[in-house]
Amino acid sequence: MDLISTLKDSNMETFFPAGWDLARIDQCASQPPESIGDRQSWWHRDFKLVACDALPDFDTMMGHEIAWTIRQAREAGHPLAMILPVGPMGMYRWAVYFLKEWQIPCDHVHGFNMDEWSDSEGETLPPENSGSFQNAMEQAFYGPLGELTVPVAQRHFATRTALPGYAGQIAELKKQGARLVTVFGIGRVCHIAFWEPHFAAEFSSVEEWKKQTHRLAAKLHPLTIEQNALTSFKSRTTLVPCRANTIGPGLFLQSDQIIGGADGVLGRGMQWQGLSLWMTLRYGPDMWIPSTFMPTLPGKLFYLADLAGPLEAECN
Repeated sequence: MDLISTLKDSNMETFFPAGWDLARIDQCASQPPESIGDRQSWWHRDFKLVACDALPDFDTMMGHEIAWTIRQAREAGHPLAMILPVGPMGMYRWAVYFLKEWQIPCDHVHGFNMDEWSDSEGETLPPENSGSFQNAMEQAFYGPLGELTVPVAQRHFATRTALPGYAGQIAELKKQGARLVTVFGIGRVCHIAFWEPHFAAEFSSVEEWKKQTHRLAAKLHPLTIEQNALTSFKSRTTLVPCRANTIGPGLFLQSDQIIGGADGVLGRGMQWQGLSLWMTLRYGPDMWIPSTFMPTLPGKLFYLADLAGPLEAECN
């Protein structure tokens, strides 16, 4: 007895994205933990999975990767376009630490925040709101860098007016020799940024889906709402907006390098991200599961080892 065998005529029957093959998803999640790093045919040859035993290791290693990427661009003398997330967040403290230790100015960096909460018109939270992603970035990354920080004019946030300009700005930076690096987490429904799986229903082909650079006032999946209620709003679902502005695959699939993170371990044997991680690594590229395209790109995905499982029932 499980979800699949009891799904018919239940309240969950139309809950999941229509294109999800639940039996295939369950097969992805049933693999032995030690096999999680087994390379798949669709992975990019330079895609690497990096296990971290504990959260401090994860934060430090991912932070180092971000700082090292910024340093390499500085030393090579070219600009760097970075698509940046709010979640995970702990790596920013260490990125700041390494950049300040190495005394690397960041005036060559152009930061593009990948998403932001919005209303039905694409209007976003005020920057001073404690739940806004702009506020989070200023507090965790831009502010602590001090005199080494990214210039204000080169910090871009996913507002109604700014987000539609991302594609042109990134294209111009690439013409100037910039590399595009996407830093990301994996959502509960395997979104990248807030590019949700159910958007796939609107497109007749993967090629059309891949061209989408952004969306204003995107309708979020209920699991995305609850994920954020748990991780960012201290369980208070009523505080979580139902919409967001977000980049799309037309931007994150242009990445020359990716730096991903999966740190969704809650403690006491509980977690929320193991299934999403296994789907990302095993399902194969599918527009109904956006994160499945990330292993097709060069770079690293850092993850907490506990997420590998085994993903079996344990009453807590």
